[in-house]
Amino acid sequence: MKVSIAKTSGFCMGVRRAVDMVLDASNRYTEPIYTFGPLIHNPQVLRLLAEKKISVMETIPEQGNGIVLIRAHGVPPRTREKLEAAGFTVIDATCPRVVKVQTIISRNAAEGCAVIIIGDKDHPEVVGLLGYAGDRGVVADSLEALKALPAFEKAIIVAQTTQSTRLFDEVGAWAAAHHPHYQVFNTICPSTKNRQAETEALARQTDAMVVVGGYNSGNTQRLAQVSKKSGHPVFHVETSEELDTNALAKSDHIGITAGASTPNWIIKKIYRELEAARFRSKGPLARTLFSAQRLLLLTNIYLAIGAGLLCYSASLLRQGEHFAPHILIAMLYIFSMHTLNRLTGIAEDHYNDPYRAAFYDKNMTVLALLAVGAGGLGLAVAFSLGVFPFLMLLVMSGLGLSYNLYLVPKGVTAIPFRRIKDIPGSKTLLISAAWGVAVCAFPAAATDSLNFSSMFTALWLAGIVFVRSAFFDLIDMQGDRIAGKETLPVLMGADRALRFLKQMLAGLFLFLLAATLLGVVSSLGYLLLVLPVTGYMLLALYQRDTLQSGLVLEFLVESQFVLAGLLALTWTMMTAL
Repeated sequence: MKVSIAKTSGFCMGVRRAVDMVLDASNRYTEPIYTFGPLIHNPQVLRLLAEKKISVMETIPEQGNGIVLIRAHGVPPRTREKLEAAGFTVIDATCPRVVKVQTIISRNAAEGCAVIIIGDKDHPEVVGLLGYAGDRGVVADSLEALKALPAFEKAIIVAQTTQSTRLFDEVGAWAAAHHPHYQVFNTICPSTKNRQAETEALARQTDAMVVVGGYNSGNTQRLAQVSKKSGHPVFHVETSEELDTNALAKSDHIGITAGASTPNWIIKKIYRELEAARFRSKGPLARTLFSAQRLLLLTNIYLAIGAGLLCYSASLLRQGEHFAPHILIAMLYIFSMHTLNRLTGIAEDHYNDPYRAAFYDKNMTVLALLAVGAGGLGLAVAFSLGVFPFLMLLVMSGLGLSYNLYLVPKGVTAIPFRRIKDIPGSKTLLISAAWGVAVCAFPAAATDSLNFSSMFTALWLAGIVFVRSAFFDLIDMQGDRIAGKETLPVLMGADRALRFLKQMLAGLFLFLLAATLLGVVSSLGYLLLVLPVTGYMLLALYQRDTLQSGLVLEFLVESQFVLAGLLALTWTMMTAL
Protein backbone atom coordinates (compact mmCIF):
# COMPACT_ATOMS: atom_id res chain seq x y z
CA MET A 1 0.00 0.00 0.00
CA LYS A 2 1.34 3.41 -1.02
CA VAL A 3 0.09 6.59 0.65
CA SER A 4 0.39 10.00 -1.06
CA ILE A 5 -0.55 13.42 0.32
CA ALA A 6 -1.61 16.25 -1.97
CA LYS A 7 0.99 19.03 -1.78
CA THR A 8 -1.63 21.72 -1.15
CA SER A 9 -3.25 20.19 1.93
CA GLY A 10 -4.20 21.71 5.25
CA PHE A 11 -4.22 25.34 6.29
CA CYS A 12 -4.23 27.80 3.42
CA MET A 13 -2.32 31.05 3.75
CA GLY A 14 -5.36 33.00 5.00
CA VAL A 15 -6.39 30.44 7.63
CA ARG A 16 -2.80 29.96 8.84
CA ARG A 17 -2.45 33.73 9.16
CA ALA A 18 -5.69 34.03 11.15
CA VAL A 19 -4.77 31.15 13.48
CA ASP A 20 -1.28 32.58 14.02
CA MET A 21 -2.75 36.01 14.78
CA VAL A 22 -5.22 34.74 17.36
CA LEU A 23 -2.56 32.57 19.03
CA ASP A 24 -0.15 35.52 19.11
CA ALA A 25 -2.90 37.64 20.66
CA SER A 26 -3.55 35.01 23.34
CA ASN A 27 0.15 35.07 24.28
CA ARG A 28 0.40 38.88 24.18
CA TYR A 29 -2.78 40.24 25.79
CA THR A 30 -4.33 39.69 29.21
CA GLU A 31 -7.76 41.02 28.14
CA PRO A 32 -10.55 38.64 27.02
CA ILE A 33 -10.07 37.47 23.44
CA TYR A 34 -12.90 36.66 21.03
CA THR A 35 -13.27 35.67 17.41
CA PHE A 36 -16.26 37.14 15.62
CA GLY A 37 -17.93 33.91 14.63
CA PRO A 38 -16.09 30.55 14.56
CA LEU A 39 -12.54 31.20 13.39
CA ILE A 40 -12.54 28.30 10.90
CA HIS A 41 -14.76 25.37 9.97
CA ASN A 42 -12.91 22.77 12.00
CA PRO A 43 -14.33 21.53 15.32
CA GLN A 44 -10.94 20.28 16.62
CA VAL A 45 -9.32 23.70 16.21
CA LEU A 46 -12.34 25.40 17.75
CA ARG A 47 -12.10 23.14 20.81
CA LEU A 48 -8.42 23.98 21.03
CA LEU A 49 -9.13 27.72 20.99
CA ALA A 50 -11.80 27.25 23.65
CA GLU A 51 -9.21 25.50 25.84
CA LYS A 52 -7.00 28.58 25.44
CA LYS A 53 -9.90 30.78 26.69
CA ILE A 54 -10.56 32.24 23.23
CA SER A 55 -14.33 32.64 22.95
CA VAL A 56 -16.64 32.91 19.95
CA MET A 57 -18.73 36.09 19.70
CA GLU A 58 -21.92 35.61 17.70
CA THR A 59 -23.66 38.93 18.44
CA ILE A 60 -22.24 42.33 19.30
CA PRO A 61 -23.17 43.68 22.76
CA GLU A 62 -23.84 47.39 23.28
CA GLN A 63 -20.78 47.67 25.54
CA GLY A 64 -17.79 45.41 26.00
CA ASN A 65 -14.05 45.18 26.37
CA GLY A 66 -11.28 42.96 25.12
CA ILE A 67 -9.87 41.87 21.77
CA VAL A 68 -12.06 40.75 18.87
CA LEU A 69 -10.40 39.06 15.92
CA ILE A 70 -12.13 39.26 12.56
CA ARG A 71 -11.66 35.84 10.97
CA ALA A 72 -10.20 35.13 7.53
CA HIS A 73 -13.68 35.23 5.91
CA GLY A 74 -14.00 38.95 6.68
CA VAL A 75 -17.10 40.86 7.81
CA PRO A 76 -19.28 43.66 6.43
CA PRO A 77 -17.85 47.16 7.10
CA ARG A 78 -20.78 47.95 9.39
CA THR A 79 -19.89 45.00 11.66
CA ARG A 80 -16.39 46.32 12.29
CA GLU A 81 -17.77 49.79 13.03
CA LYS A 82 -20.20 48.35 15.59
CA LEU A 83 -17.43 46.34 17.30
CA GLU A 84 -15.25 49.42 17.69
CA ALA A 85 -18.21 51.52 18.86
CA ALA A 86 -18.95 48.92 21.54
CA GLY A 87 -15.45 49.38 22.95
CA PHE A 88 -13.58 46.38 21.55
CA THR A 89 -10.07 46.44 20.10
CA VAL A 90 -10.38 44.91 16.64
CA ILE A 91 -7.66 42.78 15.04
CA ASP A 92 -8.41 42.25 11.36
CA ALA A 93 -7.33 38.79 10.20
CA THR A 94 -9.30 38.94 6.94
CA CYS A 95 -7.45 36.94 4.30
CA PRO A 96 -5.64 39.23 1.83
CA ARG A 97 -7.32 37.33 -1.00
CA VAL A 98 -10.72 38.19 0.46
CA VAL A 99 -9.66 41.81 0.95
CA LYS A 100 -8.89 41.93 -2.78
CA VAL A 101 -12.46 40.80 -3.59
CA GLN A 102 -13.88 43.33 -1.12
CA THR A 103 -11.93 46.09 -2.88
CA ILE A 104 -13.18 45.04 -6.34
CA ILE A 105 -16.78 44.98 -5.11
CA SER A 106 -16.55 48.29 -3.26
CA ARG A 107 -15.03 50.11 -6.23
CA ASN A 108 -17.49 48.81 -8.83
CA ALA A 109 -20.54 49.17 -6.59
CA ALA A 110 -19.61 52.83 -6.10
CA GLU A 111 -19.62 53.19 -9.90
CA GLY A 112 -23.19 51.87 -10.12
CA CYS A 113 -22.51 48.25 -11.07
CA ALA A 114 -24.61 45.36 -9.89
CA VAL A 115 -22.46 42.84 -8.03
CA ILE A 116 -23.11 39.14 -8.69
CA ILE A 117 -21.35 36.87 -6.20
CA ILE A 118 -20.99 33.21 -7.15
CA GLY A 119 -21.06 31.45 -3.80
CA ASP A 120 -23.07 30.10 -0.90
CA LYS A 121 -25.33 32.87 0.39
CA ASP A 122 -25.02 31.77 4.03
CA HIS A 123 -21.23 31.43 3.96
CA PRO A 124 -19.58 34.06 6.23
CA GLU A 125 -17.28 35.23 3.42
CA VAL A 126 -20.23 35.88 1.13
CA VAL A 127 -22.11 37.66 3.93
CA GLY A 128 -19.10 39.92 4.36
CA LEU A 129 -18.77 40.56 0.62
CA LEU A 130 -22.44 41.54 0.39
CA GLY A 131 -21.74 44.21 3.00
CA TYR A 132 -19.34 45.89 0.56
CA ALA A 133 -21.88 45.69 -2.29
CA GLY A 134 -24.62 47.49 -0.37
CA ASP A 135 -28.00 47.18 -2.06
CA ARG A 136 -26.36 46.24 -5.38
CA GLY A 137 -25.30 42.72 -4.34
CA VAL A 138 -26.92 39.43 -5.34
CA VAL A 139 -25.78 35.84 -4.80
CA ALA A 140 -26.00 32.84 -7.14
CA ASP A 141 -24.92 29.40 -5.94
CA SER A 142 -25.29 27.65 -9.32
CA LEU A 143 -25.43 28.34 -13.04
CA GLU A 144 -29.21 27.91 -12.93
CA ALA A 145 -29.51 30.53 -10.19
CA LEU A 146 -27.35 32.89 -12.25
CA LYS A 147 -29.52 32.42 -15.33
CA ALA A 148 -32.62 33.22 -13.24
CA LEU A 149 -31.31 36.68 -12.32
CA PRO A 150 -32.60 39.73 -14.22
CA ALA A 151 -30.33 41.27 -16.86
CA PHE A 152 -28.31 44.23 -15.53
CA GLU A 153 -27.20 47.25 -17.49
CA LYS A 154 -23.85 47.21 -15.68
CA ALA A 155 -22.65 44.27 -13.64
CA ILE A 156 -19.60 42.47 -12.38
CA ILE A 157 -19.28 38.80 -11.45
CA VAL A 158 -16.95 37.69 -8.67
CA ALA A 159 -16.49 34.38 -6.88
CA GLN A 160 -16.33 33.29 -3.29
CA THR A 161 -12.59 32.57 -2.91
CA THR A 162 -13.22 28.88 -2.14
CA GLN A 163 -15.73 28.33 -4.97
CA SER A 164 -15.55 25.41 -7.41
CA THR A 165 -13.27 26.27 -10.33
CA ARG A 166 -15.36 24.11 -12.66
CA LEU A 167 -18.54 26.04 -11.79
CA PHE A 168 -16.85 29.40 -12.27
CA ASP A 169 -15.49 28.33 -15.67
CA GLU A 170 -19.08 27.57 -16.69
CA VAL A 171 -20.19 30.94 -15.32
CA GLY A 172 -17.52 32.74 -17.34
CA ALA A 173 -18.50 30.94 -20.55
CA TRP A 174 -22.20 31.69 -20.02
CA ALA A 175 -21.54 35.39 -19.29
CA ALA A 176 -19.37 35.74 -22.41
CA ALA A 177 -22.14 34.21 -24.55
CA HIS A 178 -25.19 36.00 -23.08
CA HIS A 179 -23.93 39.15 -21.32
CA PRO A 180 -20.55 40.07 -22.81
CA HIS A 181 -20.75 43.51 -21.18
CA TYR A 182 -20.53 41.94 -17.70
CA GLN A 183 -17.06 42.15 -16.18
CA VAL A 184 -15.95 38.78 -14.83
CA PHE A 185 -13.31 38.72 -12.09
CA ASN A 186 -11.95 35.28 -11.30
CA THR A 187 -11.41 35.79 -7.58
CA ILE A 188 -11.04 32.14 -6.63
CA CYS A 189 -7.96 31.85 -4.45
CA PRO A 190 -4.95 30.24 -6.21
CA SER A 191 -4.66 27.90 -3.23
CA THR A 192 -8.22 26.72 -3.86
CA LYS A 193 -7.53 26.21 -7.57
CA ASN A 194 -4.33 24.29 -6.86
CA ARG A 195 -5.97 22.24 -4.12
CA GLN A 196 -8.84 21.18 -6.38
CA ALA A 197 -6.55 20.50 -9.37
CA GLU A 198 -4.13 18.44 -7.28
CA THR A 199 -6.99 16.53 -5.68
CA GLU A 200 -8.48 15.72 -9.09
CA ALA A 201 -5.10 14.53 -10.41
CA LEU A 202 -4.33 12.50 -7.27
CA ALA A 203 -7.79 10.89 -7.31
CA ARG A 204 -7.12 9.62 -10.85
CA GLN A 205 -3.77 8.11 -9.80
CA THR A 206 -5.00 6.35 -6.66
CA ASP A 207 -7.41 3.56 -5.77
CA ALA A 208 -9.07 5.46 -2.92
CA MET A 209 -9.11 8.99 -1.52
CA VAL A 210 -9.27 10.20 2.06
CA VAL A 211 -10.58 13.77 2.32
CA VAL A 212 -9.82 15.31 5.71
CA GLY A 213 -11.72 18.29 7.10
CA GLY A 214 -14.83 19.58 8.80
CA TYR A 215 -18.13 18.20 7.54
CA ASN A 216 -19.52 21.75 7.38
CA SER A 217 -16.51 23.14 5.52
CA GLY A 218 -17.55 24.17 2.01
CA ASN A 219 -14.09 23.85 0.45
CA THR A 220 -13.62 20.37 2.00
CA GLN A 221 -16.99 19.25 0.64
CA ARG A 222 -15.90 20.42 -2.80
CA LEU A 223 -12.69 18.37 -2.51
CA ALA A 224 -14.84 15.31 -1.77
CA GLN A 225 -16.98 16.09 -4.84
CA VAL A 226 -13.89 16.49 -7.04
CA SER A 227 -12.49 13.19 -5.73
CA LYS A 228 -15.70 11.28 -6.46
CA LYS A 229 -15.43 12.12 -10.17
CA SER A 230 -12.58 9.60 -10.41
CA GLY A 231 -15.04 6.79 -9.68
CA HIS A 232 -12.86 5.49 -6.84
CA PRO A 233 -13.98 5.18 -3.20
CA VAL A 234 -13.85 8.46 -1.26
CA PHE A 235 -13.77 8.68 2.54
CA HIS A 236 -14.52 12.09 4.06
CA VAL A 237 -13.36 12.12 7.69
CA GLU A 238 -12.71 14.72 10.36
CA THR A 239 -10.34 12.63 12.50
CA SER A 240 -8.27 9.42 12.29
CA GLU A 241 -10.78 7.67 14.56
CA GLU A 242 -13.30 7.76 11.69
CA LEU A 243 -10.98 5.97 9.22
CA ASP A 244 -12.25 2.67 7.87
CA THR A 245 -8.82 1.00 7.70
CA ASN A 246 -10.36 -2.37 6.78
CA ALA A 247 -11.93 -0.90 3.64
CA LEU A 248 -8.80 1.11 2.82
CA ALA A 249 -6.53 -1.93 3.29
CA LYS A 250 -7.87 -3.28 -0.01
CA SER A 251 -6.30 -0.35 -1.90
CA ASP A 252 -2.79 -0.40 -3.36
CA HIS A 253 -2.49 3.39 -3.52
CA ILE A 254 -4.34 5.82 -1.21
CA GLY A 255 -4.42 9.57 -1.66
CA ILE A 256 -4.92 12.11 1.13
CA THR A 257 -6.17 15.64 0.63
CA ALA A 258 -7.39 18.13 3.22
CA GLY A 259 -9.48 21.27 3.40
CA ALA A 260 -8.07 24.73 4.00
CA SER A 261 -9.13 24.67 7.66
CA THR A 262 -7.61 21.28 8.53
CA PRO A 263 -4.61 21.48 10.89
CA ASN A 264 -1.39 19.60 10.16
CA TRP A 265 -1.56 17.40 13.23
CA ILE A 266 -4.83 15.82 12.05
CA ILE A 267 -3.39 15.16 8.58
CA LYS A 268 -0.25 13.74 10.20
CA LYS A 269 -2.29 11.43 12.41
CA ILE A 270 -4.29 10.21 9.39
CA TYR A 271 -1.06 9.55 7.50
CA ARG A 272 0.52 7.69 10.42
CA GLU A 273 -2.60 5.55 10.86
CA LEU A 274 -2.48 4.58 7.18
CA GLU A 275 1.28 4.08 7.42
CA ALA A 276 0.72 1.62 10.28
CA ALA A 277 -2.08 -0.10 8.34
CA ARG A 278 0.29 -0.50 5.38
CA PHE A 279 2.81 -2.42 7.49
CA ARG A 280 0.11 -4.43 9.26
CA SER A 281 -1.11 -5.68 5.87
CA LYS A 282 2.32 -7.02 4.83
CA GLY A 283 2.56 -10.03 7.15
CA PRO A 284 3.96 -11.00 10.56
CA LEU A 285 7.62 -10.10 9.87
CA ALA A 286 6.80 -6.64 8.52
CA ARG A 287 4.43 -6.00 11.43
CA THR A 288 7.10 -7.05 13.93
CA LEU A 289 9.77 -4.86 12.32
CA PHE A 290 7.40 -1.90 12.17
CA SER A 291 6.41 -2.28 15.84
CA ALA A 292 10.07 -2.62 16.89
CA GLN A 293 11.08 0.42 14.84
CA ARG A 294 8.29 2.52 16.31
CA LEU A 295 9.08 1.38 19.86
CA LEU A 296 12.78 2.24 19.45
CA LEU A 297 11.85 5.74 18.29
CA LEU A 298 9.10 6.36 20.85
CA THR A 299 11.26 5.30 23.80
CA ASN A 300 14.34 7.25 22.61
CA ILE A 301 16.36 4.01 22.68
CA TYR A 302 17.32 4.44 19.02
CA LEU A 303 18.38 8.01 19.75
CA ALA A 304 20.51 6.79 22.67
CA ILE A 305 22.18 4.21 20.42
CA GLY A 306 22.91 7.02 17.95
CA ALA A 307 24.44 9.10 20.77
CA GLY A 308 26.77 6.25 21.71
CA LEU A 309 27.89 5.73 18.12
CA LEU A 310 28.34 9.48 17.66
CA CYS A 311 30.52 9.54 20.80
CA TYR A 312 32.64 6.74 19.33
CA SER A 313 33.07 8.54 16.00
CA ALA A 314 33.85 11.82 17.80
CA SER A 315 36.74 10.22 19.71
CA LEU A 316 38.25 8.96 16.45
CA LEU A 317 37.66 12.26 14.65
CA ARG A 318 39.44 14.29 17.34
CA GLN A 319 42.27 11.72 17.33
CA GLY A 320 41.70 10.84 20.99
CA GLU A 321 41.14 7.64 22.90
CA HIS A 322 37.69 6.09 23.21
CA PHE A 323 36.47 4.29 26.29
CA ALA A 324 33.33 2.20 26.70
CA PRO A 325 32.30 4.12 29.88
CA HIS A 326 32.22 7.43 27.96
CA ILE A 327 30.05 5.87 25.23
CA LEU A 328 27.74 4.41 27.88
CA ILE A 329 27.51 7.75 29.72
CA ALA A 330 26.59 9.56 26.46
CA MET A 331 23.84 7.01 25.78
CA LEU A 332 22.41 7.18 29.31
CA TYR A 333 22.54 10.98 29.46
CA ILE A 334 20.84 11.53 26.10
CA PHE A 335 18.18 8.90 26.87
CA SER A 336 17.47 10.40 30.31
CA MET A 337 17.32 14.07 29.22
CA HIS A 338 15.26 13.50 26.08
CA THR A 339 12.77 11.25 27.87
CA LEU A 340 12.32 13.61 30.83
CA ASN A 341 11.90 16.62 28.53
CA ARG A 342 9.35 14.68 26.46
CA LEU A 343 7.41 13.92 29.64
CA THR A 344 7.37 17.58 30.69
CA GLY A 345 6.69 18.86 27.15
CA ILE A 346 3.82 16.52 26.34
CA ALA A 347 1.36 19.40 25.65
CA GLU A 348 2.81 20.21 22.22
CA ASP A 349 3.19 16.50 21.38
CA HIS A 350 -0.59 16.17 21.44
CA TYR A 351 -0.52 18.26 18.23
CA ASN A 352 2.91 17.43 16.80
CA ASP A 353 2.94 13.68 17.36
CA PRO A 354 -0.35 12.31 18.76
CA TYR A 355 0.99 8.75 18.80
CA ARG A 356 3.98 9.74 20.92
CA ALA A 357 1.74 11.75 23.25
CA ALA A 358 -0.60 8.76 23.69
CA PHE A 359 2.38 6.48 24.31
CA TYR A 360 3.78 8.83 26.98
CA ASP A 361 0.38 9.31 28.60
CA LYS A 362 -0.08 5.55 28.84
CA ASN A 363 3.46 4.71 30.03
CA MET A 364 4.32 7.87 31.97
CA THR A 365 5.35 6.17 35.22
CA VAL A 366 7.52 3.51 33.57
CA LEU A 367 9.23 6.04 31.30
CA ALA A 368 9.87 8.41 34.21
CA LEU A 369 11.45 5.59 36.23
CA LEU A 370 13.59 4.53 33.28
CA ALA A 371 14.73 8.11 32.65
CA VAL A 372 15.64 8.72 36.30
CA GLY A 373 17.29 5.30 36.50
CA ALA A 374 19.36 5.98 33.37
CA GLY A 375 20.43 9.36 34.73
CA GLY A 376 21.43 7.81 38.06
CA LEU A 377 23.34 4.98 36.36
CA GLY A 378 25.18 7.51 34.21
CA LEU A 379 26.27 9.42 37.32
CA ALA A 380 27.41 6.16 38.95
CA VAL A 381 29.55 5.28 35.91
CA ALA A 382 30.98 8.81 35.88
CA PHE A 383 31.82 8.54 39.60
CA SER A 384 33.74 5.34 38.90
CA LEU A 385 35.96 7.38 36.57
CA GLY A 386 36.71 10.02 39.20
CA VAL A 387 35.29 13.02 41.05
CA PHE A 388 35.78 15.46 38.16
CA PRO A 389 33.80 13.43 35.58
CA PHE A 390 31.06 12.89 38.20
CA LEU A 391 30.78 16.61 39.02
CA MET A 392 30.85 17.55 35.34
CA LEU A 393 28.03 15.14 34.49
CA LEU A 394 26.10 16.27 37.57
CA VAL A 395 26.23 19.89 36.35
CA MET A 396 25.22 18.79 32.83
CA SER A 397 22.26 16.86 34.25
CA GLY A 398 21.21 19.81 36.40
CA LEU A 399 21.29 22.15 33.40
CA GLY A 400 19.27 19.66 31.34
CA LEU A 401 16.62 19.28 34.03
CA SER A 402 16.36 23.05 34.57
CA TYR A 403 15.10 23.62 31.02
CA ASN A 404 11.42 23.14 31.98
CA LEU A 405 11.66 24.40 35.58
CA TYR A 406 10.44 27.81 36.75
CA LEU A 407 13.66 29.52 37.83
CA VAL A 408 12.28 33.05 38.30
CA PRO A 409 9.59 33.68 40.96
CA LYS A 410 6.16 34.67 39.63
CA GLY A 411 6.28 38.12 41.22
CA VAL A 412 9.54 39.14 39.51
CA THR A 413 8.57 41.15 36.43
CA ALA A 414 12.00 42.59 35.59
CA ILE A 415 13.00 39.27 33.99
CA PRO A 416 10.61 38.48 31.10
CA PHE A 417 11.29 34.73 30.99
CA ARG A 418 10.64 32.54 34.04
CA ARG A 419 11.97 29.36 32.44
CA ILE A 420 14.84 28.67 30.03
CA LYS A 421 12.18 27.02 27.88
CA ASP A 422 10.44 30.39 27.48
CA ILE A 423 13.45 32.03 25.79
CA PRO A 424 12.70 32.16 22.02
CA GLY A 425 14.81 29.69 20.04
CA SER A 426 16.46 28.23 23.15
CA LYS A 427 15.32 24.64 22.57
CA THR A 428 17.39 23.90 19.46
CA LEU A 429 20.49 25.71 20.70
CA LEU A 430 20.51 23.97 24.09
CA ILE A 431 19.85 20.50 22.65
CA SER A 432 22.74 20.84 20.19
CA ALA A 433 25.04 22.24 22.91
CA ALA A 434 24.15 19.35 25.25
CA TRP A 435 24.92 16.80 22.55
CA GLY A 436 28.24 18.46 21.68
CA VAL A 437 29.30 18.30 25.33
CA ALA A 438 27.97 14.78 26.02
CA VAL A 439 29.42 13.03 22.95
CA CYS A 440 32.71 14.93 22.65
CA ALA A 441 33.65 17.64 25.16
CA PHE A 442 32.89 15.51 28.24
CA PRO A 443 34.99 12.50 27.15
CA ALA A 444 37.82 14.84 26.10
CA ALA A 445 37.78 16.74 29.42
CA ALA A 446 37.56 13.50 31.42
CA THR A 447 40.76 12.22 29.74
CA ASP A 448 42.65 15.56 29.84
CA SER A 449 42.59 15.81 26.04
CA LEU A 450 40.50 18.96 25.66
CA ASN A 451 42.36 20.66 22.79
CA PHE A 452 41.58 22.56 19.60
CA SER A 453 40.77 19.35 17.73
CA SER A 454 38.26 18.23 20.36
CA MET A 455 36.66 21.68 20.54
CA PHE A 456 36.27 21.77 16.74
CA THR A 457 34.78 18.26 16.77
CA ALA A 458 32.33 19.17 19.54
CA LEU A 459 31.17 22.29 17.67
CA TRP A 460 30.88 20.46 14.35
CA LEU A 461 28.82 17.63 15.83
CA ALA A 462 26.68 20.18 17.70
CA GLY A 463 26.00 21.75 14.29
CA ILE A 464 24.81 18.41 12.88
CA VAL A 465 22.54 17.94 15.91
CA PHE A 466 21.30 21.54 15.54
CA VAL A 467 20.11 20.82 11.99
CA ARG A 468 18.44 17.60 13.16
CA SER A 469 16.58 19.35 16.00
CA ALA A 470 15.61 22.38 13.90
CA PHE A 471 14.32 20.05 11.16
CA PHE A 472 11.97 18.36 13.63
CA ASP A 473 10.94 21.82 14.90
CA LEU A 474 10.16 22.74 11.29
CA ILE A 475 7.89 19.70 10.95
CA ASP A 476 6.25 20.53 14.28
CA MET A 477 5.76 24.27 13.69
CA GLN A 478 1.99 24.28 13.91
CA GLY A 479 1.81 22.39 17.20
CA ASP A 480 4.61 24.48 18.70
CA ARG A 481 2.75 27.70 17.85
CA ILE A 482 -0.40 26.35 19.44
CA ALA A 483 1.51 25.39 22.58
CA GLY A 484 3.14 28.86 22.63
CA LYS A 485 6.68 27.59 21.91
CA GLU A 486 8.82 30.02 19.92
CA THR A 487 11.20 27.63 18.20
CA LEU A 488 13.63 28.74 15.51
CA PRO A 489 11.29 27.90 12.57
CA VAL A 490 8.41 29.69 14.34
CA LEU A 491 10.60 32.79 14.69
CA MET A 492 12.07 32.64 11.17
CA GLY A 493 9.20 31.19 9.17
CA ALA A 494 9.24 27.80 7.41
CA ASP A 495 10.84 28.86 4.12
CA ARG A 496 13.60 30.93 5.69
CA ALA A 497 14.32 28.23 8.26
CA LEU A 498 14.62 25.59 5.54
CA ARG A 499 17.02 27.75 3.52
CA PHE A 500 19.05 28.47 6.66
CA LEU A 501 19.38 24.76 7.48
CA LYS A 502 20.53 23.98 3.93
CA GLN A 503 23.11 26.78 4.11
CA MET A 504 24.26 25.52 7.49
CA LEU A 505 24.79 21.99 6.13
CA ALA A 506 26.81 23.41 3.25
CA GLY A 507 28.94 25.32 5.77
CA LEU A 508 29.41 22.21 7.94
CA PHE A 509 30.58 20.30 4.85
CA LEU A 510 33.17 22.95 3.96
CA PHE A 511 34.42 23.40 7.54
CA LEU A 512 34.98 19.66 8.04
CA LEU A 513 36.67 19.35 4.65
CA ALA A 514 39.04 22.21 5.50
CA ALA A 515 39.76 20.85 9.00
CA THR A 516 40.54 17.40 7.57
CA LEU A 517 42.83 18.80 4.87
CA LEU A 518 44.69 20.89 7.46
CA GLY A 519 45.09 17.94 9.83
CA VAL A 520 42.99 19.48 12.60
CA VAL A 521 40.99 16.24 12.71
CA SER A 522 41.73 12.72 11.52
CA SER A 523 41.11 11.42 8.01
CA LEU A 524 37.78 10.06 9.30
CA GLY A 525 36.58 13.58 8.42
CA TYR A 526 36.51 12.61 4.75
CA LEU A 527 34.00 9.84 5.46
CA LEU A 528 31.92 11.98 7.84
CA LEU A 529 31.35 14.47 5.00
CA VAL A 530 28.55 12.05 4.10
CA LEU A 531 26.48 13.37 7.05
CA PRO A 532 25.85 16.94 5.78
CA VAL A 533 25.27 15.52 2.28
CA THR A 534 22.61 13.02 3.42
CA GLY A 535 21.13 15.66 5.73
CA TYR A 536 20.79 18.04 2.77
CA MET A 537 19.15 15.28 0.71
CA LEU A 538 16.58 14.61 3.46
CA LEU A 539 15.71 18.32 3.62
CA ALA A 540 15.33 18.47 -0.17
CA LEU A 541 13.14 15.36 -0.28
CA TYR A 542 10.94 16.75 2.49
CA GLN A 543 10.68 20.11 0.71
CA ARG A 544 9.54 18.36 -2.48
CA ASP A 545 7.03 16.26 -0.49
CA THR A 546 8.80 13.05 -1.57
CA LEU A 547 9.22 12.21 2.12
CA GLN A 548 6.15 12.72 4.29
CA SER A 549 6.21 13.43 8.02
CA GLY A 550 5.93 9.96 9.46
CA LEU A 551 7.83 7.03 10.91
CA VAL A 552 10.06 6.57 7.86
CA LEU A 553 11.20 10.20 7.82
CA GLU A 554 11.85 10.22 11.59
CA PHE A 555 13.83 6.97 11.35
CA LEU A 556 15.97 8.28 8.48
CA VAL A 557 16.78 11.51 10.32
CA GLU A 558 17.72 9.71 13.54
CA SER A 559 19.78 7.22 11.52
CA GLN A 560 22.25 10.02 10.72
CA PHE A 561 23.93 9.39 14.09
CA VAL A 562 23.98 5.61 13.56
CA LEU A 563 25.51 6.27 10.14
CA ALA A 564 28.29 8.30 11.82
CA GLY A 565 29.17 5.27 13.97
CA LEU A 566 29.13 2.89 11.01
CA LEU A 567 31.43 5.24 9.07
CA ALA A 568 33.78 5.34 12.07
CA LEU A 569 33.85 1.53 12.25
CA THR A 570 34.55 1.38 8.50
CA TRP A 571 37.40 3.89 8.89
CA THR A 572 38.85 1.86 11.80
CA MET A 573 38.93 -1.29 9.68
CA MET A 574 40.39 0.58 6.70
CA THR A 575 43.21 2.11 8.76
CA ALA A 576 43.97 -1.23 10.40
CA LEU A 577 44.77 -2.85 7.02
